[in-house]
Amino acid sequence: MQSFSCDKQVQALESTFIAIQQERMQGIPILNPALHVEAVGFQTWENACLGILITPWFMNLLILPLVADKPAQLPSTDEKKSYQFPSGIYEFLVSYEANLGIYQSCSLFSPMFDFADQAMARETAQAILTLLMTAPEPKTNVKKGISRRELLRGKA
Repeated sequence: MQSFSCDKQVQALESTFIAIQQERMQGIPILNPALHVEAVGFQTWENACLGILITPWFMNLLILPLVADKPAQLPSTDEKKSYQFPSGIYEFLVSYEANLGIYQSCSLFSPMFDFADQAMARETAQAILTLLMTAPEPKTNVKKGISRRELLRGKA
């Protein structure tokens, strides 16, 4: 098995999606011309790289492998996997690009016309990563008020 660094995987990710934009997405009306391909906040997470990819056509949470699987172990590219994060469980779609290999994506936004510029998209991505790794506040046990019927029955 070949090992990768998170930085190397992120470089491959950005160059792959820049090529996709130039080769496959030109002239497609869902592109937001104010945006460009950018990997945001990638970090090592459970033996993988986790972060967000911004493109002019989508924003996805991605999981990139740190170790290349042997071909016999590669999952089907239509497979879905769920992962537990502090904020909840999220479903990822397994995908493949020749220059990148197998990766997993969780769609956040598509198309991207709600973003006026790259800075706004980047700030949103950073906020999502923070929220993803933040457990929800525990619900406080709010004592239910007593009903008139319960009061009259002596259940106070």
